[in-house]
Amino acid sequence: MRCPYCGSDDTQVKDSRPSEDNTSIRRRRVCADCGGRFTTFERIQLRELTVVKKSGRRVPFDRDKLMRSVQVALRKRPVDPDRVERMINGVVRQLESSGESEINAEQIGVYVMEALKGLDDVAYVRFASVYRNFREAKDFSTVLDELSAQDAAEIVTRD
Repeated sequence: MRCPYCGSDDTQVKDSRPSEDNTSIRRRRVCADCGGRFTTFERIQLRELTVVKKSGRRVPFDRDKLMRSVQVALRKRPVDPDRVERMINGVVRQLESSGESEINAEQIGVYVMEALKGLDDVAYVRFASVYRNFREAKDFSTVLDELSAQDAAEIVTRD
């Protein structure tokens, strides 16, 4: 592992432990040359995923890009970062366990919307507005009506 401070390849692992959700390994490292300390994370990757865009272009799947788009939807929302991390891990597991190495961008959007619906309604609407390419106010109204109908259905099934 290359030191982020001086670029040296001579770094040592001082401590390793599983992350809280056991989906990655957290390693504390120290650089033998400059003494800099830093943390790295190792994640299991079941297969290389390729995203097929609407244009037909193929790009490698980028977990960090997925995380950034979810964080934009969650901006200024009171959601615990650990819940967000678990949600992203769940979406990635769904993608990897689908058995396909090429995933349509639309399918990723569907998985993220399903996960956001259970996490935060406002973030769900924000993400949906970009994913579904809202053009007018009635598009927001339609999604809000869907959420209201779902909430009402959940109340009826609980009673």
